[in-house]
Amino acid sequence: MRIISYNVNGIRAAINKGFVDWLATDPADIVCLQETKANKEDVAVEKIEALGYHTYWFSAQKKGYSGVAIFTKIKPDRIEYGHKDEQSDFEGRVISADFGKITLVNAYYPSGTSGEERQQYKYEWLDMFFNYLQQLRKKRANLIVVGDYNIAHTEIDIHDPKGNKKSSGFLPEERAWMDVFLQNKWIDTFRYLHPETTGAYSWWSQRFPSVRLQNKGWRIDYICITEPLKKQLLDAKILPDIKHSDHCPIYAEIKT
Repeated sequence: MRIISYNVNGIRAAINKGFVDWLATDPADIVCLQETKANKEDVAVEKIEALGYHTYWFSAQKKGYSGVAIFTKIKPDRIEYGHKDEQSDFEGRVISADFGKITLVNAYYPSGTSGEERQQYKYEWLDMFFNYLQQLRKKRANLIVVGDYNIAHTEIDIHDPKGNKKSSGFLPEERAWMDVFLQNKWIDTFRYLHPETTGAYSWWSQRFPSVRLQNKGWRIDYICITEPLKKQLLDAKILPDIKHSDHCPIYAEIKT
């Protein structure tokens, strides 16, 4: 099972930059998108489905905002749209798919960059989502949680840890949440296979175009798995040369 997670920062904009041509190269069996900013009917999905992908969309109620999708060549046994939290579901933040004994959860975690109110919502969402996942794993032990977590966990996950210590996405409370999450037998697939790798980022600010060229980025996108899947993890990597967005795709391969 080859999995990609990718915040496309607007699926229509990504398509205009060659996203469908990239999909045609067969980068993965399952492609999970965040921040689609569109409804299914807004997109020429027939071009994507012609490549062998089944497409499942969970869009925000607000036009042009948030939204997640799963494109998969492996037909899922079940799709769940949302996770029964009213505001989160209104914002189109979570979609899940069951593949045999494995459940894949694709999530777009809130950002706190727009102000204190959204930062507070981010903390509330993180706690709520953690509890949701802990309950889900009691029924479905083999979980994969992919997405834009909007948190750089450790100092090697960000180009300027000192300069960003007060920035949303690298605040002590957010990093502490990641500590607790991983201590509860969740595995960050990239860091598990590449524990010392530096300069491995998945997002670069668009405010200054040079920062991507200089690789001044953050690693805020993750594919995490529960411990029962650890022995089945074959590969995990970041694909910074794919450029349809201010993020890049991340990849994991899991033996099923």
